[in-house]
Amino acid sequence: MNKLPVLISVPHGGTEIPKEIADRVCITANDKFEDSDAFTREIYGIENDVSAFVSSSIARAFVDMNRDLTDLPPENPDGLVKTQTCHGKPIYIKGKELDQKLTNILIKNYYDPYHRQIETLLKKQDDLKIGLDCHSMEPIPPQIAPDSGGFRPSFCLSNNFGKSCPNDIIEKLKSCLQQSFKLSSADILINKPFTGGYITRTYGNKPIPWIQIEMNRSLYLSSPWFNAQTLTASPRRLSDLKNNFKIMLELFFKSAFQN
Repeated sequence: MNKLPVLISVPHGGTEIPKEIADRVCITANDKFEDSDAFTREIYGIENDVSAFVSSSIARAFVDMNRDLTDLPPENPDGLVKTQTCHGKPIYIKGKELDQKLTNILIKNYYDPYHRQIETLLKKQDDLKIGLDCHSMEPIPPQIAPDSGGFRPSFCLSNNFGKSCPNDIIEKLKSCLQQSFKLSSADILINKPFTGGYITRTYGNKPIPWIQIEMNRSLYLSSPWFNAQTLTASPRRLSDLKNNFKIMLELFFKSAFQN
């Protein structure tokens, strides 16, 4: 079976605390869960079916792969490394916050390898047609979100207003997403509330187009699929979403890049 010619990046699906900072962390398992794109490595994890796949096992609260190297606290508490979660919970024990040395170690050990892997795959995999940076989003935006207090659709697709991917390609992806997940056109917005993060902006059209995908967590972190006490989701539901995602890509490649 031919692999789908796509590079899938899943930067925020990890759950691990880096060993270098394990004795400094004060957030709870629930805080870490809420700050992550929980179960996205499972939902988007079709690595056996695609040409290239990159994901991180490290939780977003500690190292954010979708940030610029200069995007750091204190200017941005939600930067590459963070001082607080997206809901304002302090991440580190008072007096044991990250210093510059530890920040550099986290960048060297986790952030740099993630981006080197993307860069290597883009150079070596000459069959690639598109890159997808895959995320989830909270149904109700947190206070730090650009759309705080606003409406969130089932999916948001982003191409930085045409800069990371031609508009006709993102429209085609929307159509295939609508078909595979059985959604209406209004359920899928383009560049609203998100316009594309660092990964999409950095690698878009260099040399292949990139699209950021955000799936609403209500599709699997809500009744009857989610247990809030154990922070577990229905394996069947996750498998169904993964299958829908794969079907969407199969539909997309049957039509989007035909000569």
